[in-house]
Amino acid sequence: MKTNALRILEQKKIPHEAIEYPVDEDHLDAVSVAEKSGLEPCRVFKTLVTKGSKSGPAVFCIPGDQELNLKAAAKAAGEKKTEMLPLRELLPLTGYIHGGCSPLGMKKFLPFFLDESAFDFDRISISGGARGIQVLLSPNDILKLTRGRSGAFTDNS
Repeated sequence: MKTNALRILEQKKIPHEAIEYPVDEDHLDAVSVAEKSGLEPCRVFKTLVTKGSKSGPAVFCIPGDQELNLKAAAKAAGEKKTEMLPLRELLPLTGYIHGGCSPLGMKKFLPFFLDESAFDFDRISISGGARGIQVLLSPNDILKLTRGRSGAFTDNS
């Protein structure tokens, strides 16, 4: 299956590896995806979209076994306060559904932030843009493609 995320990686000739895994609609969380993909949960990064009142939506990628620190996210996005984007707004904004949201190939360019723990690995796993597909690639390539920034965005940072 070709997704927007995979097309971008191929067009830009970015080294990557696609991993397919069986989808369980009741277990779409990153820790379950890590188990099915044969990867450590700290290496499978989930894509979270937040919504602030001033600058609007922002995208954060954090380890699958961590929680987003909303205060750190707000500060990074230039907001006083931010909250998670309601799920009903995810598809219209990004073009992706819950459990298959990739930071690559969204409908609109959104500010992107990658947790600094990604640099503990040569390659991390992100959603390939559909449920059942993960992509392993370099954190530096993710930042380059998203024009993103890194920082500490989890409760454990």
